[in-house]
Amino acid sequence: MTTLYLPQSARRELESMVHADYPLETCGLLVGQQSNDHIRVSGVVQAQNLNKERAHDRYELAPQDFIAADTEAQKAGLEIVGVWHSHPDHAARPSEVDRESAWEGWSYLILAVKHDGVHDMRSWRLVSGHFVEESIEPCPQ
Repeated sequence: MTTLYLPQSARRELESMVHADYPLETCGLLVGQQSNDHIRVSGVVQAQNLNKERAHDRYELAPQDFIAADTEAQKAGLEIVGVWHSHPDHAARPSEVDRESAWEGWSYLILAVKHDGVHDMRSWRLVSGHFVEESIEPCPQ
């Protein structure tokens, strides 16, 4: 099983961002390093959700935000290791739409958020066209 190591500071930042944008879906990128079955997140970057028609249950990550995050990550000797987004009033499980837009080799961190905050956070990885859950472990700063 693949493990996503997520610092507590990144967890708090994610929870704050998705709660602030509730009831809309919030999205962004996970920056860090990958090796074998370990993904170590160094930071999270929020991106603009370009899907304005269905922003309550869909996201479309802004390409310019991806390029900017990738450029900054490379300068720091890091890489984009995944995508995060919220599921307002829904479970932290990937939808069919999530699967259709996912890339193999990346982590997909989903935060289930309600009016009173984040209720669940789970990470997934696309393997042979199907999502497999990753474990999430805290890591030191």
